[in-house]
Amino acid sequence: MGSSKSKYLRGQRILPEPISPTTDIVQLVDSMDAYNGGRLRAACHLLRDRYSQKDVTIGLSLAGALTPAGLGPSAIIPLMNHGFVDWIVATGANMYHDMHFAFDLPMHRGSHNVDDADLRDKGVTRIYDILFDYEDVLMETDRQLRRILVRPEFQKEMGTREFYYYLGKILSEHEQKNGLGQVSILAAAYRNGIPVFTSSPGDSTIGMNVAGLELLAEATGLQDKFKLKINPSIDVNDSTAIILNAKKYEKGKTGVILIGGGSPKNFMLQTEPQIQEVLMIPEVGQDYDINVTDARPDTGGLSGAPPTEAASWGKIDPTKLEETVTAYLDVTAALPLMVAYCLQTTKPKKLKRLYERGSELRQKLAQSYLENNQEVEALKKLIQQLGS
Repeated sequence: MGSSKSKYLRGQRILPEPISPTTDIVQLVDSMDAYNGGRLRAACHLLRDRYSQKDVTIGLSLAGALTPAGLGPSAIIPLMNHGFVDWIVATGANMYHDMHFAFDLPMHRGSHNVDDADLRDKGVTRIYDILFDYEDVLMETDRQLRRILVRPEFQKEMGTREFYYYLGKILSEHEQKNGLGQVSILAAAYRNGIPVFTSSPGDSTIGMNVAGLELLAEATGLQDKFKLKINPSIDVNDSTAIILNAKKYEKGKTGVILIGGGSPKNFMLQTEPQIQEVLMIPEVGQDYDINVTDARPDTGGLSGAPPTEAASWGKIDPTKLEETVTAYLDVTAALPLMVAYCLQTTKPKKLKRLYERGSELRQKLAQSYLENNQEVEALKKLIQQLGS
C-alpha cells in the first residue's frame, strides 16, 4: 500500500464478530466500528489506556437530570470507588436530587405520556419519565435540608467544595444508619476525599433553601446567627489549584469526563484559561477529553467545548487532540456502558483524596501566581488604595 494511503487505511478492518448469547460488554463495545458507536468505543479505550494511568488526575462534570435517573448508584459511585474520579463539578439540581437516595425517599419509573395537570392535582412531580411524590419526597427533602443547613458547621462563608463536604458527611451517616448501601454521590465523595463543586449554587433547590433561610434571618434580626454564605470565587480558585498542582507540581497529566454540557462543563474546562489567561501562569491545557453530549456546536449549545474549539481557548492541549473524543449520545445509555467497560478492563486506581489537600493546593496556586504575574504589584497597590 502506498505511503499516501497507509496513514488513512491503517485502522482495524470493519468485520465484527456476530453478537451471540455469550457476548459481554467489552466484546460488544470493542465491536462498535463507526459513527457514535465508534466514538463510544474510542471513549472507552481512552479510559482504559490513558485515564487508567496513576499520574492522571480526572475531573467529572455532570449536567442534566442524571441523579434522578439513578446514575449515581448504578454508574457514578462505582466509577468514583474505582479511582477514576478525582474531582467533580455538578449542577446543584443533581446534588439536590442525590439527597433523595440518601434519605431513602423513592423515585419511580413512569411515562412521559401523562397528564401533567392531573399530576399536579394528585401531588406527583415529573422529570420526563421519572415520577415522585411532591409532599413525601420533594417537600420532605427540603425539610431535612433546612434542618441540616442551620447546624453549626455551616455558619460561615464557604465555597461549594466545603459545603458539600459537610453535607456529604451527614448523608454518609444517613446511609450507614439506615443500611442503604452506597446510594449518594455526595456521601461517596465524602468517604473518598473527592471535592465536589457547583458553579451556579443559586440555581437549584439547595440554593433556594439557603436563600430562604437567609431571608428568614434578615426578617427576624438573626443575621448574626445564620451566617452561611456561598462564595463561588473560592470554588474558582480551589478547582484551578487542582489542575495546576497536577500539571506543574506533580508533573502529571489531567483528563476530563464531560457528561452533558452546561455550566459544569465550562467550569471544569475554565480552570486552564484561569491559569493561563487570568493568573498568567504558563500552561498548555488538559491532556485528555471525553465529552458525552447531545448538544451541537453550530447552535451554541456546545460552544467552547468540542476539543478542537476548546484548544483555541487553551482548555485542551492542541498537541493532544488525537486523544480526545466527543460522542453525541444519550448519557443515560452511554455512561453505564462506559463504566462497565472501565471496571472490566482496568485495575482500581489509588484515590488521590484531593479534598484533604485543599489548603496545600491553594497555597501552591497563590505562590505560582505571585511568581509569574508581572501585574501583581500594580494590582496590589490598587487594592491597597481602596477605601482610602
